[in-house]
This record gives sequence, structure tokens and C-alpha cells, in this order.
Amino acid sequence: MPDHQFDVVILGGGPAGEVAVNTLLKAGKRIALIEREVIGGECSNWGCIPSKTLLRAADLKGQTARAAGVSTSALDFDRLAAYRDYIVSYHDDSKRVAGYEERGVTVLKDAAQLDGPGRVVANGRVLEAPAVIVATGAEAVIPPIPGLADAGYWTNREVTDLNEIPASAVFVGGGVVSVELGQFLARFGTRVTIVQGPARLANREEPRIGDRLAEILEKDGIELRLGRRAEAVRREHGEAVVTLDDGSEARGATLVVATGRRPRVEGIGLETVGIEPGSRGIKVDERCRAGAGVWAIGDVTGGAFTHVAKYQARIAAADLCGCPAKADYRAVPRVIFTDPEVAAVGLTEDEARALGIDVVAATIDLPSSIARPHTYEEDPKGAFGVVVDRQRRVLVGAWAVAPLASEWVHQAVLAVRAEVPLAVLNDTIAQFPTFSEALGAALRSLPGEQTLVGRDHCAHPKIEQPELVTV
Repeated sequence: MPDHQFDVVILGGGPAGEVAVNTLLKAGKRIALIEREVIGGECSNWGCIPSKTLLRAADLKGQTARAAGVSTSALDFDRLAAYRDYIVSYHDDSKRVAGYEERGVTVLKDAAQLDGPGRVVANGRVLEAPAVIVATGAEAVIPPIPGLADAGYWTNREVTDLNEIPASAVFVGGGVVSVELGQFLARFGTRVTIVQGPARLANREEPRIGDRLAEILEKDGIELRLGRRAEAVRREHGEAVVTLDDGSEARGATLVVATGRRPRVEGIGLETVGIEPGSRGIKVDERCRAGAGVWAIGDVTGGAFTHVAKYQARIAAADLCGCPAKADYRAVPRVIFTDPEVAAVGLTEDEARALGIDVVAATIDLPSSIARPHTYEEDPKGAFGVVVDRQRRVLVGAWAVAPLASEWVHQAVLAVRAEVPLAVLNDTIAQFPTFSEALGAALRSLPGEQTLVGRDHCAHPKIEQPELVTV
């Protein structure tokens, strides 16, 4: 095969692109990977990986303050920053590039454009392939606020790449970036203000999540200006001054713009293959097909999660290899890595009702329902909620605000995805004491639980049950 011909050309070397490469390599495909910045993309270099590395130290500060018998350790940002730099490989992808090339992948570090069906132009070369995967990711949205450019601002990239903790910071936008990194900065001594248009944080989740999240952040000294819009910015006495729609102001030495991300679809030649992206990016079908000979995966399709991007990569790769894979997004976990964590999956109660589902919901206070919170910290708090389809007797949604929620929410993820009957969930033994006991406790608290669950789990009344002992 000539050196300009491949089985697959992949535009973008972020998580989606890398999973696609590694999956297709196993199938024996000849691949060209094109990345204009750094292999690993936003997630590995300026997103999930560095941010969770930074958050770990701040989380431990809060956790040790709440745990019995532990003295709070001093935070050391210089040491933390050095470890973060190591984790992101100092934004040097040369070893990753060499590793792919050793495995037979042609890697081009340049911008790429589609140039008609089966053709991609990059680094002065024309590459040909019957299959092209677009995985160009997304970029930060910068709102047209008067004075913003002159005042100067950070995005998530500057926050996760910072080398000095600012004295104060104003976040414009109240999404995941703001609440996670705002809490991180606050615990390192920054005076943090978060400005958000909607009146509640995490406004697309169950209302109790936003209310609890606000309490958590305010306890860390973060000032929340909810239901307010930024109308102008100016720089004054070394601070960015943000004028809000009610005439009030928010001030900070650093201004962070975190108002969302948009799919990176401009300048990549989509028009040459008959693809017209919408406001949410490239539209794909259940096999991640965007058009004849073109697949699209990851943030460029309007998603916002690395785990969805990687999932789509596996779907697209399977389709390219002739396997009948179809994407199913009913059980995508959503996590906010604050301390404590926020996790959710499936539908909210309002979303389920809007779809015409006859639902019943329950929320439990974790400390009064299970033992683990009391063994975890001195003044435990936390909540867990479930949303159940009354007719089909299956879980369709769940959420938690609690320690380690990102880990134990996956029981609910599997239950939603596999439509596990409530009778089975109720007849499943959870390790004691763990936060995982919350799922069973919440289901048993549902109104009319015996009617919902049925009697399948009592089908063998002669089996002697073990004596329950409270320790």
C-alpha cells in the first residue's frame, strides 16, 4: 500500500482518537493519526487528568478535617504542581508519538482538513482512506462580554496549568470547571466568587443536588452570585471587575471564563464531504456515522464527557470492522468531583415524567439510613435518590451527593443500563459497611415498595435467613 493510502485516517488524538487507534490496530488496520496540538488532547493535558490531580490534595484537606483522629496536613502547592507537570508529561507527547509509530501508526502533528470523500490534507500531504474518523474535540466558549479581552482572562487551561495560587478569582459560569476548580483554589487560600446565570448550580440535575452543592461551596468560603449575568468587565487596581446585570460587581485578581465548550468543526473541510454541523456539532447515528465514509466521535458530536468519547470510539471502530455495535446513552454517569462528590445517572424525576413515564422517586439521608457515613467522618452528611419506572419496575435514574460517589454510583449505572428488576436489586447483598448499601436502602424506602418489588425475592420461604447483627 502506498505511503499516502490508509485504511483509516483519524483527525484528532484526544481520548476518542486514541481509543479508536488502539482498537483499530488490534484489527490490523493501517492508520494515520493527525493531531494539531498534543496527543492526549484536552482531557490528558488541560482537563480531567490535571484537574483531578490538583483536586486530590484539596479533597484530602477537607476529608482529614472531617475524619476522627486526624490532624489536617499542610498543603504544598509547589510539590503538587511538580507532580501535576509529571502527570501531564510536561505537555510533551514525543514518547507517545514514538510509541504509536513503533506500532505502525503514521502520526502527523498538524491541522487537518477533509478534501472530499476519502481524502484528508495535513502537513502538506494528501492522505487517502475509505474511512475517516473526525475526533477534533471542542474548545472553550468565550462570551462577547464588553471589556473581557482587554481585562484578560483564564480558561480551564490556565487554571489547571497554573504555577502560583492567585489571591482572588472570579469564575464566570457555574459549571463543572467552576465548582471543581473553585473549591480547589478556595482550599489553597484563594478568595473565590462564582457568577452564574441560572439560579441553581447543576441546574440540569435534581434540584436537591444544586442546593446541596451550594452549601458545600459556601462552607469553603466561596461566594455564589447565582441568577446573575456578567455584563461588562474592566481592570482596576490590579483586579478584574465584573459588572453584573443587577448593577453589583464581583472582583478578583484572576478572571476565569468557564461558560461552556463548543465543538471544533470550523476549518476542517466538512463541507467537502457534504456534512453540515449544527449548533451541537456533527450529528451522528447510533453507529457514530456522520456521512458516507465518515464517522465522528467525542466532543465534536456535542458530548461533554471523556467516557462517552471513548465509548463512541469503540462503537465507531466496531462498525468499521463490520461488527453490529450500536450506541446506547441511557446510562451515562455524570460526576462533579467536588468534596464530597456529586454523581448521577439516567433521568431526573422531571425528565422521566416529561417522557410520559409513570415514576415513583425516593430520597434518603445517608447518615440516617446506612452506617458507612458515620465510620467515614465525624459529622456525616449526604443524600441518595432513585427514580423508578412504576410499571416496568426498573431503575431509570439515580443521584448522590456523598463521599466517593463517583465510584459507587456505578451500581446504579449498571442497573439502569441492564434494566435490572427491582426484585433482583433488593435481593442483592451489599458489603457492610459501605456506601453501596445506599441503593438497597433507597429502594426499600419507596412508597408502596412491596407492590413495586413484588414477592419474587421471597420465593423460597423455607430458606432460613441469617440473624442480623448490628455491630
